[in-house]
Amino acid sequence: MIAPSFELKDMFTDQTVPLHAYKGKPLMLTFWASWCPDSQIDLSQKQRFYDYLDTHQLGFLTINVTGREGKEENAKEFIEKEGYTFPVLLDNGTNTYDCYQCMGVPTTFILDADQQIINRFNDKAAFLDIMKGMNQVISKK
Repeated sequence: MIAPSFELKDMFTDQTVPLHAYKGKPLMLTFWASWCPDSQIDLSQKQRFYDYLDTHQLGFLTINVTGREGKEENAKEFIEKEGYTFPVLLDNGTNTYDCYQCMGVPTTFILDADQQIINRFNDKAAFLDIMKGMNQVISKK
């Protein structure tokens, strides 16, 4: 299944980032909300992964589901407090979240270089399982 297209604002630069900007390389895409304990654990692990990631080989995006946040500032305060440096886009309410048929946060998608959804991991997925799911797109390169 081809990943639903989107154009979302970057949390810090206010620039619009389209999904198609990542075409040509695999992409890890994660939907999250700051209040969610599972999202907090997941993002902490993904930051450690992102610290060593070659972003020329693998794209990495997170999308804050603004429609599931209490206040819009909560997400930005959370990211700044934790010192996270990975890209954060802001959903338009739950529009993109809904297009991807997410049922909870965090939800992580692995897309191949052609932006086909290869794997989907829901809120209880172990980080190790997500990393194993990356093998399908990394081994294709």
